[in-house]
Amino acid sequence: MARHRDQKEKSREEKGATAAAVTPPILLSPSETAGSPAAESVMLSRLVRGFLWPRRGRGKVRMLVATVLLVVLAIGGCGSANRMFYWPNRQQYNDPAREGVTYENVTFAAEDGTRLHGWFIPAQPGPPRATVIYFHGNAQNLTAHYEFVAWLPREGYNAFIFDYRGYGQSEGQVTREGTFLDSVAALEYIRGRDDVDAGRLLAFGQSLGGACLLAALGETDPRQVRCVALESTFYSYQGVARAHLAASWLTWLLQPLSWWLVTDDHSPSRSLDRMAGVPMLVMHGDADDIVPFSQGRKLFNRAPEPKRFIHVPGGTHCEGTGGYASADRTRYRRQLLDFFDECLDDSP
Repeated sequence: MARHRDQKEKSREEKGATAAAVTPPILLSPSETAGSPAAESVMLSRLVRGFLWPRRGRGKVRMLVATVLLVVLAIGGCGSANRMFYWPNRQQYNDPAREGVTYENVTFAAEDGTRLHGWFIPAQPGPPRATVIYFHGNAQNLTAHYEFVAWLPREGYNAFIFDYRGYGQSEGQVTREGTFLDSVAALEYIRGRDDVDAGRLLAFGQSLGGACLLAALGETDPRQVRCVALESTFYSYQGVARAHLAASWLTWLLQPLSWWLVTDDHSPSRSLDRMAGVPMLVMHGDADDIVPFSQGRKLFNRAPEPKRFIHVPGGTHCEGTGGYASADRTRYRRQLLDFFDECLDDSP
């Protein structure tokens, strides 16, 4: 009996050691000093990413921890989970110069003085047909998202891509209000360039970037651009949070918390009515597990005319124009270019 008990205890110890070995640590960069607001944001975000949407095999214990964490956030106050929409870093992923592409590093300021960084990539070869301002998604920084628009200059379009505050080389810490100010500033900057025809400006946003784009236009002047193209964008912040809670029976009962944990400030749902008359393209994959397909459909249904929806069968998050299947990617990129061409057509 004693020997059998010893073997069981040894087995439990080995299992515990294995679990510890495969559980990644939560790391803070040197700029994310322990106890600082940045560190708190990073720790909460990474905990929720690891527990609330666990990989297969992580088990019910982690879901229980996620539930407790959500309750703690709820006690923290209204909007305390807004920060979990943002996953910035300052790592360098791509450099167009390595591909022989000419580009310009630019800096500009938001209304509150925060210095922001972007890349202006001219049409190659020129002259440009128009300029596309690109609003990227919630993770990494512009050097990673560059691949989603790297093909546009070869098609005769200038491309302008920028980082929100806290991302890449942009200053500050990311917040919902900050991304709104940064998006407004990016529009003002690109329209003010001497080498850009402000009357031929097109807007393209993916995922969170589409939400930032709609807020920046809908809460200022939508007529700053000829048209808007959105890929894998959600209808509302609260709606997409609720959809994730509804995805598992372990968090299903927590759906009402989404209205307390996440606010809908600067949400697409609040800007769509003001976009009347601006052509809008909505593209979404029906296998998107980040922003549910239903969110894309709802955004499209509530958008005013003129509008167009592109359904990407089997498409995951932002896989229409950025998918790995070259044939499919080429087809959806062609549809995006056709939409741009129609928006630029000045014929009566």
